[in-house]
Amino acid sequence: MPSPIAFVSRMTVETEAVWKQALRAAMPQEEILSFSELSDSQKQAVDFAIVANPDPADIAALPGLTWIHSLWAGVERLVLELGEKAPPIVRLKDPELSRVMAEAVLAWTYYLQRNMPAYRENQEKALWQELDYRHPGEMTIGLLGLGALGTAAAERLTQAGFNVAGWSRSEKAIAGVETLKGEDGLRALLEKSDILVCLVPLTDATRGLLDAGRLAMMKHGAALINFARGAVIVADDLLAAFDSGRISHAVLDVFEQEPLPTASPFWRHPKATVLPHISAPTSRESSARIVAGNVRAWRQTGSLPETVDMIRGY
Repeated sequence: MPSPIAFVSRMTVETEAVWKQALRAAMPQEEILSFSELSDSQKQAVDFAIVANPDPADIAALPGLTWIHSLWAGVERLVLELGEKAPPIVRLKDPELSRVMAEAVLAWTYYLQRNMPAYRENQEKALWQELDYRHPGEMTIGLLGLGALGTAAAERLTQAGFNVAGWSRSEKAIAGVETLKGEDGLRALLEKSDILVCLVPLTDATRGLLDAGRLAMMKHGAALINFARGAVIVADDLLAAFDSGRISHAVLDVFEQEPLPTASPFWRHPKATVLPHISAPTSRESSARIVAGNVRAWRQTGSLPETVDMIRGY
C-alpha cells in the first residue's frame, strides 16, 4: 500500500479541511493527511506532498519526499523559502486558471478602454460629460509575459479586436500577436502600449522590472494592469509616474504586502484601482482534478510532470 500523501500548508484548519475534501473526492484511492495528522513513522515514509505555502520546517521533517505539487500557479515564495535543495516542485497548470485570468484581463482592459475611471471621477463631481470613445482597433495592449496566462489573455484580446503585442524571456509565436523578447523588445513594447498588462512570474529578473526608468519609456498617459506580483513594479516609482502624468491609471490586484496596509497611498489615489488579489481565483475542484491526474500518472509510470527550474524560479 502506498504511503499517505502529506498536505502541508499555512492555511487555517477550516480552509485546509475544505481543500482536503476536494482532493480526496478527486482521488478517493489515496490517503491524504495534514502534516499535523502524520505520525512520526508516516513522516519518514511519505514520498509525496501537496503544498500551499508550506512551512519549510515541515517540508524538512519529511526526509523521504521525492517531489511536491503546489496548489498555486505562482511558486516564487516556495522557491525562495525551500531553496535549491528542495525536492522537485510541480506548479499548478490549470486551463481553468488561464481562462479566468484571460477573462479578467479583458474585463479590466475594457474598464480602461471605456474610460471608466474618468466617469467615476465625473460622478463624484456630479459632472455630466461624454468622453471620446476609443475603438479597440485603435489601441495596442502590451502583455508582459507570454506563458500560459499571457497566451490565453492574448487570444481573448485579439478576439475582441485589440492590437496585441507581447514580451517574453524566450522567443514565442502566437497567431495575430506581435511577439518581442530581450531588452530591445521590452523597450519597444513599453513605447507602443496604450495599456500594459503584467503577467510575468516573480523572479530575480522580474523583481522591480517596472522601475522609474522603464515607466518613463511608456507612452505619456498610458495605463497599467498588474495581475502578476506586486514586486514587479516599484511602488514609489509608479506613484511618481501618476503625478507626472506618464501613467493615467493603474489597476492593481497584487502588492508586495497583502492585505494592502490601510496607510498605503494606493487606497486613496484617484489614478489607482485597488483589487484584493481576485483576478484569477483558484478553483478547488479544478485544481484537485489536475493534481489527481498528475498523481495517477506518477503512480502508474513513475514519471513527473514538468518541474520548476529552481534557477529561473518558475
